[in-house]
Amino acid sequence: MQVTVSPASISGTVTANPSKSAMQRAVAAALLANGKSIIRNPGLSNDCLAALDVAEKLGATVIRKPELIEISSNGIQPRFDEINCGESGLGIRMFTPIAALASQPITINGHGSLTTRPMNFFEEVLPQLDVKITSREGKLPLHIQGPLQPKDITIDGSLSSQFLTGLLMAYGANAEEVTITVQDLKSKPYIALTLQLMSHFGVNVQQQNFETFHFGKKQQYQAKDYTVEGDWSGAAFLLVAAAVAGKAEVHHLNTESAQSDKAILDALRSAGAYLMPGMFTINIEKDGLKAFEFDATDCPDLFPPLVALAANCKGTTKILGVSRLAHKESDRGITLQQEFGKMGIVIELNGDEMLVHGGTGIKGATVSSHNDHRIAMACAVAALTADAPVVIEHAEAINKSYPEFYDHLQTIGGKVDVAVNA
Repeated sequence: MQVTVSPASISGTVTANPSKSAMQRAVAAALLANGKSIIRNPGLSNDCLAALDVAEKLGATVIRKPELIEISSNGIQPRFDEINCGESGLGIRMFTPIAALASQPITINGHGSLTTRPMNFFEEVLPQLDVKITSREGKLPLHIQGPLQPKDITIDGSLSSQFLTGLLMAYGANAEEVTITVQDLKSKPYIALTLQLMSHFGVNVQQQNFETFHFGKKQQYQAKDYTVEGDWSGAAFLLVAAAVAGKAEVHHLNTESAQSDKAILDALRSAGAYLMPGMFTINIEKDGLKAFEFDATDCPDLFPPLVALAANCKGTTKILGVSRLAHKESDRGITLQQEFGKMGIVIELNGDEMLVHGGTGIKGATVSSHNDHRIAMACAVAALTADAPVVIEHAEAINKSYPEFYDHLQTIGGKVDVAVNA
């Protein structure tokens, strides 16, 4: 699919899409529970649909109704010997330990960029928990056989917090008086979200400084009613669009959320945008934008919208945390440098530091998403203030996390032309 976004002034009201991070965790918790859970305001992005499919294959019954999804489960009782997590990094890292709770052999697969992401973590950790595992030289598919036995264990948290999320959720099903110790944990807010959601479904974990996670008496997940909150990572693009090209009111965003990407508000303030947050609504308006500094180590998914923001700021913006970008849907540091370079924006990559030279004017161009949903959205936002239309190739990549994005951009004044067969 090819999408053309023309320069436009932003104005209007829009509701943020559901958080795929919270949705996928809720699906996993409902799978691990006994009884019928109800998930309201469910996400229907590709990653969320893949999570629902995995839950069904691992034993849950999923019924989709308008505005909600019912998930009935009696714990892990696999119906198939293979699950596929689509292209979801969180899905593969979270559901692998959960699937390992079963005693039967299971093959875990995915597609797209997920097949190239390193999975060595599981080969190092799962055998310590009595799980047999083989892989394709550290890549998918994974072949596992449990059952996983929770034990005291020390893991490396530097590559991704998602591995820890998977272990925490799996331990929650049957751990008793054991501790997970984590060294050099990244993206701590995502673990806060995991613990928050586990607690909602009846499993509480004692953590100290995000370094030790202790499970006391044996607990059991309880079927619950859960409402998925708005997604800060997707809404970040709408907020930046308003900050660089007009004004907007974005609803269904919880400023008390555990989602790490709500840090976009800090970056927008630093850049000089006018913000008026409510409890579940953000009003934002363009003001004199200036270069800023921001550490995105704990929220690496913000890099693409931050670059779109920085391109519109006078001066050179410094963003830290580039090392977190290599194992995303694309190597995002390099991809942002290439695609924004086509639009006339110079980006320097120096180790863990990204420098964006903004205020020079964004040029119309033809760019590629590299099949990366966040690159497609960043280019679309940048196009709003370009001197000519920007054509985005492989623009359907947004379906991974935010299939409504182009519609939402149009709702607040964006000029979007979709060529489905291009």
